Amino acid sequence: MDTPVEDAASPVSQSAFKFNQQTQILLDRLAHLLAPRWVAWVVSLLAYAVRVWMLRGFYIVTYGLGIYNLNLLLGFITPQVDPELEEGPELPTKSDQEFKPFVRRLPEFKFWWSSIKSLWIGLCMTLFTMFDVPVFWPILLLYWLLLFSVTMKRQIKHMIKYRYLPFTTGKKKYTSPGGKKEAAAAN
Repeated sequence: MDTPVEDAASPVSQSAFKFNQQTQILLDRLAHLLAPRWVAWVVSLLAYAVRVWMLRGFYIVTYGLGIYNLNLLLGFITPQVDPELEEGPELPTKSDQEFKPFVRRLPEFKFWWSSIKSLWIGLCMTLFTMFDVPVFWPILLLYWLLLFSVTMKRQIKHMIKYRYLPFTTGKKKYTSPGGKKEAAAAN
């Protein structure tokens, strides 16, 4: 038996598609606006911090946010291809070698978007008391600080061992003594 196929999608899936499309349009417009995006992230972080401070609770949600954002940070400062596993050409170690840009495992925009979404979700979770699990927050804070320091120590050792910096400004540009005049004359 053949089952009838609906030609039109359900109203729920149409609405979800339209919402996702509008969200993607907004994200595409925000992609090149680095400073305003990070200002929005700081505002979201402050809103979350003030809410948690005023409610004196939701420490387990905050701990979860801290672990998740630490994971995002690690993806942001880690190279896409691990030098330990790669046998091909290495990053240049001398100034006369070819410039190879640092390619992140997690690009900056995805890092920002995932982090700000987590802050918004955490902020929404503070609206429901079922997420306010009573815990002794100093232990969570100490454990997170220990986890952060051990993880960053390991990552910094990895950076030193393979001689890479995740925060490069790009290839060095050379100009002649009258660089601006020659560039204008060339056009």
